[in-house]
Amino acid sequence: MKEKELIKLIKDTVKSKYIGDDCAYLKDLNLVMSQDNLVEDVHFSLKFTNAFELGYKSAMVNISDIAASGAEPSYLTVGLSLPPYIGNIFVEDFFKGMQQACRNVEIIGGDITGSDKIFISVTAAGKTLGRKISSRKNAKPGYKIIVSGIHGSSGAGLKELFNGNKNKFTRAHLMPEAQTEFSKKIAENIKCDYAMMDTSDGLMDALIQISEASNVLMSVNFEKIPYDKDIEKFENFKDLIFYGGEDYQLVACVPENFNIDGAYEIGAVKAGQGVEIDGKIIDDTETKLFNHFKEP
Repeated sequence: MKEKELIKLIKDTVKSKYIGDDCAYLKDLNLVMSQDNLVEDVHFSLKFTNAFELGYKSAMVNISDIAASGAEPSYLTVGLSLPPYIGNIFVEDFFKGMQQACRNVEIIGGDITGSDKIFISVTAAGKTLGRKISSRKNAKPGYKIIVSGIHGSSGAGLKELFNGNKNKFTRAHLMPEAQTEFSKKIAENIKCDYAMMDTSDGLMDALIQISEASNVLMSVNFEKIPYDKDIEKFENFKDLIFYGGEDYQLVACVPENFNIDGAYEIGAVKAGQGVEIDGKIIDDTETKLFNHFKEP
């Protein structure tokens, strides 16, 4: 079963109004919350990453979820399940990496258990006071589509790791950067509803998710998408840009007259449904989209 199908099944079963965005917005508590799991040999391999990098990324991917909501990342709890061969030095380095990623975010607790592989579960909380919180349901025809930065570098980095290389692309994969300042500029200044997601599962996934939730057409001009030109050396480099995942940039749909420094306008929200690139509707994405679960 695919991840999206499982999420729909859970939502239909528990009937929670909070399930749908990457963060649950608890308005009565002035809080957003999110939770992510990282599983050894599914999300990471110790062949390619060390404890410090793993701790850094574990924190940063959760901080990115909070940033995607427009909230201020504030607190993390950390659950670790560790096999017997993992020692104190690994755990110390892991939390040093988390600390470097956290900056103004405080680690406030968690849990530790034994297991046969490394399992990491992080819960993140963010403050909402003074900020307008986003939802992927809020894109409207006439809005523009903006992104915070370059896409494809993390996917290229994963390819490079499998090829035994270490370079700027592998660093982008192993130590991504949550776009907290971009989020802050929008959330503290915008007055109307807007949509925003991170590109943890790829730029195309974010475009499709916003399109489906808002019932709009996301029209994108490829030439406007920022990317590292060195990625063009990779075969099918456009697939890395759209489907590579784990760049942790932000995609937002905001009014045409709303402007912030550092934003790249890549297209427009239109009446309709789906995603179009350079005027062509994209309808063959199913096999390319990021999916945590392997098909039987």
